[in-house]
Amino acid sequence: MDDRPIGMFDSGFGGLTVARALIDLLPHESLVYLGDTGRYPYGPRSLHEVAGFAHEITRELVHARGVKMVVVACNTAAAAALAELQEAFDVPIVGVIEPGVRALIQTSETGRVGVIGTVGAVNSGAYQSAVALESSTVDLCAVACPGFVEFVERGEFDSEQVHVLAEALLAPALEAKVDALLLGCTHYPYLARTIADVMGRDVVLVSSADETAFEVRRLLIDLGMQSGASGSGSATFITTGDLDWFEELGRKLLGPELDRAERIDWVEP
Repeated sequence: MDDRPIGMFDSGFGGLTVARALIDLLPHESLVYLGDTGRYPYGPRSLHEVAGFAHEITRELVHARGVKMVVVACNTAAAAALAELQEAFDVPIVGVIEPGVRALIQTSETGRVGVIGTVGAVNSGAYQSAVALESSTVDLCAVACPGFVEFVERGEFDSEQVHVLAEALLAPALEAKVDALLLGCTHYPYLARTIADVMGRDVVLVSSADETAFEVRRLLIDLGMQSGASGSGSATFITTGDLDWFEELGRKLLGPELDRAERIDWVEP
């Protein structure tokens, strides 16, 4: 048994979808979540720069916060640095790309699938590689969706402006006639209603949040690292940006578990 918390991070609020899934699936586990809102969005940045952020944050979680595992709950950061992090740190490091891809392929009936993500994640080729490793018969349409993250970070999920942007950005996936679409950024589930309206009822939207939570549970069991606590685990939330904004929007997105947060000043906003 291991009662140390699980660490996780994202560029901002998107990883709260994964946090929600972990809290629901593993209620006895404690959690430390770091939202790097002082430097969001990660998508337009170079992968080298994002990798540097990922290493900084992982050091904070492992060395200062004493976590037993790190979940890279940011698709762009996972694309940029997951393999490096797994090599550099002596705790299990879990990403969101592979679990999501497995669920996507299992969901599709036609073999025509799509993934939407940030410019950085799509251009990295991480999703294309993960799909190719999982199945040689799947036809993937990968589409970058700049602007989606910014709408989520403003708490704007279903406005007319979001819908117009979604219609323009999702056109290639519609033309490819995909029957399953992976929301390849942890922010995107908050836009699921708008995305579903544009894609139509015949397209299944796949989120990596639940699949990642199942992967975490499997690893905890396999490695004998489950918490021995009998009650509900604690949840600690950290931001590198504006504290009031993080608490207000984060509470709306996650729920009552985000009662309060703390701000750290080890990065420049």
